[in-house]
Amino acid sequence: MPLVDFRITRFQFARDRVIGDSQVRADDVHVAALELVDSAGRTGLGFVQSLFHPLPAEAELERVFRGEAWPALEGESPLALAHRVGRPRGGNIRRMSVPFEEALQQAVWDLAAKASDLPLWKMLGARRDRVRAYASGLDFHLSDEDFGALFAAAAEQGYTAFKIKVGHAELDRDIHRLDLLKRAVGKDATVMIDANESWSPRQTLQNLAAMHRAGHAIYWMEDPILRSDFEGLRMLRGTLGETQLNSGEYLDVSGKRALIQAGGADMLNVHGHVTDVMRIGWLAADMGVEVTMGNSFLEVGVNMALALPEVAWVEYSFQNFEHLVERPYTIRDGFIHGSDAPGHGLVLSETARRDERRPEILERDALGTAPVQQRVDIRKAA
Repeated sequence: MPLVDFRITRFQFARDRVIGDSQVRADDVHVAALELVDSAGRTGLGFVQSLFHPLPAEAELERVFRGEAWPALEGESPLALAHRVGRPRGGNIRRMSVPFEEALQQAVWDLAAKASDLPLWKMLGARRDRVRAYASGLDFHLSDEDFGALFAAAAEQGYTAFKIKVGHAELDRDIHRLDLLKRAVGKDATVMIDANESWSPRQTLQNLAAMHRAGHAIYWMEDPILRSDFEGLRMLRGTLGETQLNSGEYLDVSGKRALIQAGGADMLNVHGHVTDVMRIGWLAADMGVEVTMGNSFLEVGVNMALALPEVAWVEYSFQNFEHLVERPYTIRDGFIHGSDAPGHGLVLSETARRDERRPEILERDALGTAPVQQRVDIRKAA
């Protein structure tokens, strides 16, 4: 059924905690829901997110989408759009004025799977219905007390693997955080670290050695050096010992392909662009490179994670977005499960649309307190 309409709903609210890493921090949520509607009345949902600055007002979002995206969508079949291959040349290689790209892929694939009456993960070829989740704190700016409480609660909920942010100017602080994590989750937990390009190749080796001397085994090290330093990444991959190198988060599809070909990743980090993730995931599988699913809005990336044979992990970072949808994905005993509903399984909450829609930009002091976290299904199963 062809696409006949679209809706955009803008949200803006305070976070329940500051998130960030050694390079950035974010205190508020700036997100919009994009809904594509086909001629049968089915709706495909995607999310537009801006980490650091408010999205434009809703009327401007609609104007930009109608001018820059809708002409290529109206009257088209979602399934055809999902599989379409473009010819990027010259001026065609550019971003939209508002970052609709990821939301478009999510909404188109959601509709395509609904038209096929299949959960998206099954439509993509998955043969399993769950994948391990690791608890990610986005914790660099938290106090020690809040850091420990966050990860202790994650362990209580059944997580067995945990990722923390490192890259502080003082290495002792990074090691101190690893000490706190061990106290909160136990000495047998699987531990990952993410430096967000804070270090040079030599610093990376020195810092990892210091962490080992302090008694910390690191399962993977994520993005320790500049994304473009393929030679340095290849060198690190051959010298990190039992610690694996997780890289590629900041690269587009072409960059990820070049990274794999350069031998710069034990694990390739992907996110929420459905089409892009599947294409680079197929290449990674062909070349024997493991794929990890990083943060995707409301964990929609679980659909691709289930379908790609090289994915063993999905990131969950305790961001309070669940009130925006009728039902989030189930996370239980450290595993995230695919939805059995047709499509990707996320439906915009009518309560959120009615009560939390913010069509105009609000000043920071008008945001109030954070919405109450709605997820209740991540408790450790009895």
